[in-house]
Formats: sequence, C-alpha cells, structure tokens
Amino acid sequence: MSPLNVSLADLIARLDEELPDADALARISEAQLRSQTLSDLGDQLVGHYVGKAKQAGASWSEIGDAIGVSKQAAQQRHAPNAFERFTDLNRHVVVLAQESARTHKHDFIGTEHLLLGLLGEPRGLAYELLTAKAGSEQRVRDAVAEVLPPSGRKALRGHIAFRPESKRALAQASLASADLGHDWVGTEHTLLGLIRVEESPTARILRDLGFTSSELHETVRTEVAERFGSHDA
Repeated sequence: MSPLNVSLADLIARLDEELPDADALARISEAQLRSQTLSDLGDQLVGHYVGKAKQAGASWSEIGDAIGVSKQAAQQRHAPNAFERFTDLNRHVVVLAQESARTHKHDFIGTEHLLLGLLGEPRGLAYELLTAKAGSEQRVRDAVAEVLPPSGRKALRGHIAFRPESKRALAQASLASADLGHDWVGTEHTLLGLIRVEESPTARILRDLGFTSSELHETVRTEVAERFGSHDA
C-alpha cells in the first residue's frame, strides 16, 4: 500500500508550476521551506496517533517500539503539550503560521503569522468568521501585509520561536475554550485568543475589521451550538 497519494514528481511539478520564473537557487530555498512544512505535518500525524494509542492504554515503551525509538525519546517527543487539546485543523494553523514566518524569513512567529495561519485553513470556523466580517479573504491579507515587518535576509531552518504576545494569544485560546465550556481548542478559539491580546497588531486588525471580543465570543458560542458541538472547528 502506498503511504501517500503524493509523489516526488507531484511536489516538483507543483513547485515548478507555482514559481515558473524562479532560478535554481530560489527553487532550492522554496523546496527547503516546503520540506520543513512536510516534516512538521508528519510530526503532527504521528502525534495524533500517539495520543489515540495513549487513550487506548498503550505504554510509552510500546509506543517507542512502534515508532522505532526508545521509551524516553518517544515520551520526550510526543508527551502532552500546550497543543494537546487543539483540533487537527487548529494544529495545522500553527504549522501554517510557522511556514508563513519562514516564507517571510522572520525569526519569530508573531500574532500576524497566526492570523495568516487561520486564513490558510478555509475549513475552520475562524476562516468563515473572518471572511464574513471582512467581506473577503484578500481584505484581511492586505491588512496583515501592512503590519508585517520587512522580510529577513535568510530563511531559518528548524524551530522558530513564538513571540510573547503569540504565546499569550494561544494561552487565551485555551481559556476561551474553557470559558465556553468546550473540551477542544479550535480555530475559532484561536481567533478569540488573538483579539484578547489587545496590544498586539493582530488585535488592532481585528478591531479595524469590526470585531469586538465580546461579540466574537457570543458569535462563536452560537455557531458552535448550531453545529452540534463539532470538534474539528
């Protein structure tokens, strides 16, 4: 059985199609960015099933054997963390935020990158709320472009750290979920977390678009209730 319905040829063809005028060195840089994103998604895929295995009663030794690493390595890599209650869509938002930071050659993940991550996940409730309020996705992207710092000189490899305000926004996302009585943290909660960090550039963008924290809170409550408590928002 083929593990993925994508091949190296598919990835090459897509990159070449999207960057028809790029030279060889520019394509190397873009390939590196996409490689890191694929790696991040792979880690999340494994982490998802590690969580399922733990819920089913598997030990860290058994999980380590399944991955092909020691018990200690498995536990260090996949022990519960700040994103444990995040839905798959919301974890993807975090990956997209990191990819956005790399694309702009920034050495940090700001709230602006998290907002771009939400725009990159159209299946999420946050995307629906953003585009409904703004009238279009492009209007939000234009607003983000106005506050993004200039691009750096060199794309980073490996982990990119969250800025303090981004950490607060993610913490506020978890608090917003708890306030609403939800047992998951979805994209809608991340949107709430972003507007709650009032001094951040992203909170200012959201206010300029017409959002208020209290109104957004009630909108999320209503929308989730109408969707019968969907856990992948």
